[in-house]
Amino acid sequence: MATDPLVQRLRPFGTTVFAEMTQRALQFDAVNLGQGFPDTDGPQEMLNLAARSLHEGYNQYAPARGLPVLREAVAEHQDRFYGIQVDPDREVLVTVGATEAIAASLLAVVEPGDEVVMVEPYYDSYAACIALAGGVRRTVPLLFPDLTLDLDAVRSAVNERTKVLLLNTPHNPTGKVFTREELSALAEIAREHDLLVISDEVYEHLVFDGLEHLPISTLPGMAERTLTISSVGKTFSLTGWKTGWLTGPAELVAAAAAVKQFLTFVGVTHVQPAVAHGLRMPEEFFTGFARELQGKRDLLVEALGEVGVPVSPCQGTYFVIADFAGHDVSDAVDFCRRLPEEIGVVGVPVSVFCDDAEPVASLVRFAFCKQEEVLREAARRLQGLSSG
Repeated sequence: MATDPLVQRLRPFGTTVFAEMTQRALQFDAVNLGQGFPDTDGPQEMLNLAARSLHEGYNQYAPARGLPVLREAVAEHQDRFYGIQVDPDREVLVTVGATEAIAASLLAVVEPGDEVVMVEPYYDSYAACIALAGGVRRTVPLLFPDLTLDLDAVRSAVNERTKVLLLNTPHNPTGKVFTREELSALAEIAREHDLLVISDEVYEHLVFDGLEHLPISTLPGMAERTLTISSVGKTFSLTGWKTGWLTGPAELVAAAAAVKQFLTFVGVTHVQPAVAHGLRMPEEFFTGFARELQGKRDLLVEALGEVGVPVSPCQGTYFVIADFAGHDVSDAVDFCRRLPEEIGVVGVPVSVFCDDAEPVASLVRFAFCKQEEVLREAARRLQGLSSG
């Protein structure tokens, strides 16, 4: 047997950086601002509903595309917030988190050799899913420190082999919210080259400073070529529920459903009524959580500023990108390995989200989706950089 039985196309990915950094956090009792998960539970009424469902018979397989109550709630949500009308029976698919939705979508539409254009830094599962499909990724960088998108570079990346434009807004790991102008330009490229668009919008409600999230599917000519993905995890601080969904034209949703049935078959049944309830919560829940996160962002950004560490614009999500070049950091991977022991804080090097590491060699991503006292302790520990 071969020394490494893993298929060749997945060998470059290995163990995720999150596992390594979490282990170092435990080893050195460091404040873990590495992985993007909250340290508090979601709304109590949703927890109660999920618990009740366990005792009310929601313990067997759900329908293949998800319980009707959740598919209907997803359709209502898209109409309520964005004016997007989808058929809950034909144009909604419930998945095991957004990560499965991404995988099912890519596996459904990417043939071996097809190219996928995406922005880097990128969420790490994108590259692995493209590899699983036998596709070829083409990345276009966001430019630091202002996170501008070089649209000419996007146009140059597209060719006759390009099948998919993979978009993420609000954007992990940078916190960028793509503007209407940027999305309109991307839509124009997609229409001109007849591209499919897979749009990961899991942070759709976590937008700051009065900005608004704009789904690309609302732009002219885009509804018929776009699969839109979201989940319960980020909006409701329930990442462990692993319940996501995708919406789009019936034929694209059917293609993703055909793949999904051979990945996980169906989603977790008993949480689906509670997720449906969450999607129907008053608008103040959504805006209030975003305000709370904005305050936590400000706390962390201020702490970094006090020790001379600039940050890129953070307009949404759970994350902020900090530049440690002024602290003589030229290898953020090595720096992040040392940070838990030397300072007592965990971050993630941005280079692990990029094909081209050189432009981001001094950049570190921190998650601020933590309790305020945790962030204040991280801020206190970061003061140790002043004497470094």
